[in-house]
Amino acid sequence: MNELLARLPARLTDRRRLTDTLLAALVPVAASSLALAGLTAWVGTGNAGSPPRIRVTEGRVLLPVAGSAETAAFFRITNEGGSADRLVGVTSSGAPGGVSLAGHRMRDGATADRAPIDSVEIRAGEGLSMSPYGVDLTVTVPAEEWRAGDLVSFTLTFSRSGPVKLPAVVVRPGTVTF
Repeated sequence: MNELLARLPARLTDRRRLTDTLLAALVPVAASSLALAGLTAWVGTGNAGSPPRIRVTEGRVLLPVAGSAETAAFFRITNEGGSADRLVGVTSSGAPGGVSLAGHRMRDGATADRAPIDSVEIRAGEGLSMSPYGVDLTVTVPAEEWRAGDLVSFTLTFSRSGPVKLPAVVVRPGTVTF
């Protein structure tokens, strides 16, 4: 009997170790299960990890003012996808001198500073309406004359969606609203 009583504390210690080990393993398993349930719910909504869906519309390029070497072009960009994208470049076969992204910052009065920018983020579910008061495209005017109603081809390149090619109609300054 003494021998049985001597082994009892050892058995209780072994049982306590087993309980502690099971509890230690249960905590990460429970945390992982909770995280997995949250991710499953997020994916189930349809937006988790879905790619950007870029739509570009309303391409307009202003008729250059006589003697000017540059003009501006504007597009409406919408991201209907579940993740952000970035406009990283623009080209145009109709503007052999080049096209660049520009940002405008209004100053006192009716003046603004224009500065070249490298890219523009288009967040998921949001859009960008280019205008003379924010982001636009600076277009080098070709040697031949454009006329109102002409179409100029542009390719807008996005970091995730790739290139989007579409025309912009040449319009007279003052005939469009932003």
